[in-house]
This record gives sequence, structure tokens and C-alpha cells, in this order.
Amino acid sequence: MAGRRGPGTLGRALTAFALTASLAVVCTGEAARTPACPPARGELTVADLPAGSSVRDCRAVGRLVTHDGAGLAVPEPGITVSVDALTADGSAHGFTVAVAADGTVSYAYEADHARARPRRRADAPASCADGAYSTAGRKEYGTYEWFLGDGPLPAHLSRAEARHAFEAGVAAITASRNDCGYDDTVTARARYLSTTSHEAGIDREARCVRRDGLSVWDAGDIGPGAVATTCSWSRPVPDGPDELLEADVRFNTHDYAFTDHPSDACTHAYDLRSVATHEAGHVFGLAHAGQGHENLTMYASSFACSTAARTLGKGDVLGLRSLY
Repeated sequence: MAGRRGPGTLGRALTAFALTASLAVVCTGEAARTPACPPARGELTVADLPAGSSVRDCRAVGRLVTHDGAGLAVPEPGITVSVDALTADGSAHGFTVAVAADGTVSYAYEADHARARPRRRADAPASCADGAYSTAGRKEYGTYEWFLGDGPLPAHLSRAEARHAFEAGVAAITASRNDCGYDDTVTARARYLSTTSHEAGIDREARCVRRDGLSVWDAGDIGPGAVATTCSWSRPVPDGPDELLEADVRFNTHDYAFTDHPSDACTHAYDLRSVATHEAGHVFGLAHAGQGHENLTMYASSFACSTAARTLGKGDVLGLRSLY
């Protein structure tokens, strides 16, 4: 990708994520320097591989670590990986694993505000009146180059139709498309490259399991909990957000229906371009807007049959402006 900056020492900042002491996100003292290594085989939890562990000493690189139903393959030193899922009920399960250059692991978790009370979209501020936003501590410094998977695509669209819908979602972010009167300040760009036989590195439980150097948008089964999922890999740069290295997106066509043209007869299908715009927001560094901000594109649900998330709200634009 063009315009890359070199790796540095600044860790990933996740403004949307609430860290709890019970999960030992920050460890101090002797325990942080010499935590016990987990069992040699099988999936891990964050308790098995606590913050401060050395992925080198524990030979944990490539092993799956889970928290609250979300899972990530532990990356190599100097890399951060995050999973963000769009859900039907707006519940959020964002999870990040960062491995420092010396092999030390740390975690960040997204607060699940949707569990606190039922969502009421009608009570939320209008999109152009709501300035709330959260960023994920990463950005695209140059051009996001992406591929389209060669398998079946959402809404039974042809490859050309699906590509057009995905490009519209990506362009909504790179052009800051909004109805609020804000100009575009995003310096990052995007370019579709081709169809590929490579698949998004996301498994049937919406876990980020593989980074292969290609950013792929595709569709498949990611479990009933996610309408769509984005997995992002990044690395630190001096004096700025992390540099995006790869971002894969998968739409859940096993459990949810999609449409590119919602009609009055629509009852449960998700607007493909609205979901694509939301996922592209994650690609370019936006995190979820929390409970009470249901009318923003980056709320954790796009709402079936709604096209509202095709254009950005005030908070979505301000979030991009904070990054670009």
C-alpha cells in the first residue's frame, strides 16, 4: 500500500474500549514480568495468557485466545489484531490483542452497553445532531487495496453488483458522505484490485484466525451472533495511530438476509450498502458508537431494512476528522 510509515513504539489507543481490573488489562510488579505460560495445546482464554505474558517464551503466536465469545489468533511481535462485529441487537463484543516488539501481550475490550438496557432508536439524537464517536487507534496512511472473494455473495448479487455495493460503502467513508453539511477531510483512499480465491481470515465463530497479506471482502457463515465482522491487523508508528496492514470483512449470509434495494415489503433483510459502510468505518479506524447513539452509522447495528447508515452522521464524520 502507498504512503506507509515505518513501525515505531507507540501502542494502540482504543478510545471506545473500557478496561477492567478483573481482566488484568494492566499488570504491574513481579507477576507482570513472569506470568506462567498456558498449556501447550488448545484454545486459550485471556486468563490462560494474561497481560504481560511473553508470546515468545510461551510460544503463543498463532494460537487462538478468546474473551466473551470473541476470538483472535495471537499475532507476531509488533502487531495488533482487532475484531469488530455488527450485530442484530446492537450488542458489542470488540476485542483487541496487541503484542509489543519484545513479545509482551496486552488486551483491550469494548464495553457492551447494549446489555445495560433495551435499545430505543427513537430516543436517540438525530444523526446530524449526535457528535459522539469512538476511534480504534489505527488508520490507513495511504491506499486501502482490497479484493473480492470468489464465492457466493450477499443478496445473490453478481460479482459486479456486489463490488459496486461494497465500493459505495467504502467511498462513503473515504469521501465522508453525509447529509449534515460537513466537508471531506479523509486523506486515505481505497482501490479495488480483483477477485481472489483467498478468503477473509474469519472463521465460523466470527474469530480472526488468519492474516495472509490480502484484504478480502467476502460472505459466509460466521455464527448467528454477527451480521458482519471486520478483522484488522495493524502496527505502531511514531506519534500517531497504528498503521493499518490488512482488514478483512465477511458478511453473514448463513444466518441473515441482505438486499441492495430495500422495499416497503422488506421485513428482515439488511441493506448491504449500510452494512458495508459500517464495516468500512472499522477498516479506516472508527470504533462503535455506544448505546444511545443508534442513529449513527457506527452504532453496532445497522437495523434491518434501513438505509440510514449509507451516509454518515455528525459523530461519524468527527471521528474520521480526529484521525485524518
